[in-house]
Amino acid sequence: MSVLRERVTAATPTAANPQRSWKLRYLLWTVGGAVLIVALTYVLPSFRTYQLATIGAYLCVTAGLTVLTGLNGQLSLGHGALMATGAYTVALLQEKLDGMLLVSVLAAIALTTVVGAVVGLAAARLRGPYLAGLTLAVAVVVPAITSTFDGTFNSDQGLSVVLDPPPGTIAVEQWQAWLCWAGALVTMLALAVLVRGRFGREMRAVRDDETAARLAGVSVARTQVLAFVVSAACAGLGGALFAVLAQSVSPGAFPLSLSLFLVMAIVIGGLGSLAGAVWGAVLLVALPALAHTVTAGIDAQRLEGNLPLALFGITLIVVMLAAPGGIASLRPFRRLRSKA
Repeated sequence: MSVLRERVTAATPTAANPQRSWKLRYLLWTVGGAVLIVALTYVLPSFRTYQLATIGAYLCVTAGLTVLTGLNGQLSLGHGALMATGAYTVALLQEKLDGMLLVSVLAAIALTTVVGAVVGLAAARLRGPYLAGLTLAVAVVVPAITSTFDGTFNSDQGLSVVLDPPPGTIAVEQWQAWLCWAGALVTMLALAVLVRGRFGREMRAVRDDETAARLAGVSVARTQVLAFVVSAACAGLGGALFAVLAQSVSPGAFPLSLSLFLVMAIVIGGLGSLAGAVWGAVLLVALPALAHTVTAGIDAQRLEGNLPLALFGITLIVVMLAAPGGIASLRPFRRLRSKA
């Protein structure tokens, strides 16, 4: 018990690992990532740049989900619906705010955070399959709302997203990549600082043993709700960026299978690791692209629809056999992470 209390309450940086040092290191990683992304957008062709932007949008979601599921132990099957909430908010506000994208994105994050708080309050009382069932219901309800209020959400046809053209002579795909990765890098930096601090220790304590965490002075319910709120805000940002990428929003863009893919992606990448969230985001773009390449030139509509799920399943089995901790737990990446 004393060990757990020490893990939760220890907040004073030691001389060997001062707090200012690792924060500076995270900041340098963020700046280095931004420089790399900008450089890649000048080298890659337009389609690859668009895929790079999509990875950035997915990373916002996978990073938040891995904090919720991997660090706090709450399983969510409804993050696709939270993404839809952020995307529809941007689509509705862009039409009324005359293209004020930053305001629309911030409003999307705020609204999704409120939704996440409501779901989190209910989720804090549930465990196991009951929690999965609740979040699954959220994934089913949100598309139903778009069909019920078709006057506002235009039902299955969806909404277009009004966007201003990129500044100067910057290509659209390049501008989209910058926007998406700006959101992704800020998200990663914020989450890295968050999970390294007291709140991160509290989440891990709740995940490991709720009873022991409660005896150590941790508010289990508050920690679980806050974890869901943080994860929902990340999903809202990811959904908003997807609206910018697609320049349209419809229920078909956020099916139930998307939520399942998100969960499988963070497991394959490395559950509970922000580095694993990066690998998960890459897989969410790479595996469907691989499925499209495999089915190109053949008349296999059913195969094309199911092949991404099959590829995710096969990848999950292979990775779990070779590296139960996910791709991020493999030795080369583990060494890189330890140096970070």
